[in-house]
Amino acid sequence: MTINVLFVCLGNICRSSAAQGVFQRYVDDAGLSRHISIDSCGTAAFNVGKPPDSRAIDAALRHGYDIREQVARQIHPDDYQQFEFILPMDRKNMSSVTAWAPDDYQGEIELFMKYGKHSGISQLSDPYYEKAEKFDGVIKMIEKASHGLLNHIVNKHALECV
Repeated sequence: MTINVLFVCLGNICRSSAAQGVFQRYVDDAGLSRHISIDSCGTAAFNVGKPPDSRAIDAALRHGYDIREQVARQIHPDDYQQFEFILPMDRKNMSSVTAWAPDDYQGEIELFMKYGKHSGISQLSDPYYEKAEKFDGVIKMIEKASHGLLNHIVNKHALECV
């Protein structure tokens, strides 16, 4: 059984791509990569085919995550069939993802930061129009939420970490 997780932001070059990279490391470190598959996408098409923003790449690398090989894509109707967890970064993208979901979607659509318990933040703001330093804070928030998300998935599916 594979559990599929999809991170979603607007353009898929900052937040969702960073979340994919961070969460992949958490999954790998827990020895769960054969059970959990991870991807990311955007609700808008303007970055399709592009790599992550250089500031996101640099911040990820500073924190030990490599997202250089990722390529932006837009959410697709098939994603609702494939992914059990669809995790938007903010309310605006949550609204789009929820509106586009088919009536029979059986998975979980939740704001990603819901899993960052005790962080006091319900959504992850877009650092695209901010200075490069903002990206380091985004990585730290993603780490907190990734830890909570992994615990949620492990408990929900009774997985055993290595």
